[in-house]
Amino acid sequence: MAVPTADQAAHTVQELLANPYVQRATHDPAVRDNARVAYTAARQAIERAKGSDNVLNAIFDDEKLQAELRTVGQSVANARRGLIEPPRKKKRRWGRLILLAGVGAVLAIALSEGLRNKVLDLLFGAEEEFDYVSTTAPPAPAEPVAAPTSNGASAEAAAPAAEAEAEEADEADEAETKDA
Repeated sequence: MAVPTADQAAHTVQELLANPYVQRATHDPAVRDNARVAYTAARQAIERAKGSDNVLNAIFDDEKLQAELRTVGQSVANARRGLIEPPRKKKRRWGRLILLAGVGAVLAIALSEGLRNKVLDLLFGAEEEFDYVSTTAPPAPAEPVAAPTSNGASAEAAAPAAEAEAEEADEADEAETKDA
């Protein structure tokens, strides 16, 4: 029989370390914890079963032994699941959430006139509302077309008298402004 050499042992260790299950067991703390819990619970169950007179009766009657065996089974199943299934990566959904909030805000502003006005007031300041009062005098009414008067004279004959009165009023206004 051939004695294994150091080279053969090193090669075997390298193959073992290349195994993906061994790599996952060494790198994943959850798998290691489950294996450790299963080992300690199994050791306690064995010691408890050894201490009893009849092992078969201890398995069926001893509730603490049953609880330890249940813990062993659950821990082994969790460790197996951790070895077989790849570790799940946490999904980051912040980008989707921010995009959804942005689209919702744009739609709300586009569809709601009141909200749109509030946003515009916040961005550019409140719009001032005022009544416009003209400082210029309104235009003089158009002269009426000649119509007969009650005394039979036409309105054209009365027009020069009205113009003379208007000129006298303008001259009086100018004199007042000069005095002041």
